[in-house]
Amino acid sequence: MKTRVLDSWPILEWIKGGNDSTEFVDSLLSEAEDGNARLLMSVINAGEVYYFLMKHHSAQLAASWRDLARTLPVTIDVPAAEDVWRAASLKGQFAISYADAFAAALARKHNCPLVTGDEEFRGVTDLNIEWLQRP
Repeated sequence: MKTRVLDSWPILEWIKGGNDSTEFVDSLLSEAEDGNARLLMSVINAGEVYYFLMKHHSAQLAASWRDLARTLPVTIDVPAAEDVWRAASLKGQFAISYADAFAAALARKHNCPLVTGDEEFRGVTDLNIEWLQRP
């Protein structure tokens, strides 16, 4: 069973809908629902989706995401202290956001691809990335 980590980027594209990234995320969610894939997402990145939707769309859409996140076939990972140190170390080494550092740290921890389209990750060495196309 293939494990992947989801960054906030593919989830935001999936919520927006109507592009190739949406279809890819749909297929990943279907695979996970069927037990053929394992999807992980840091709670930091899930919170990033929430605040982005609240800030750029509406509190109602953000609340819908919060409710939906609980039902998706995605394991929401709550970082332990050691995970925080790993993410902080990545943030210190690379030009990425703090939230992105948690996605990268989680992918490294599970030795699996990070699914994203966020260009910030291009500079992160030793990170297996499954790139999605920008719409």
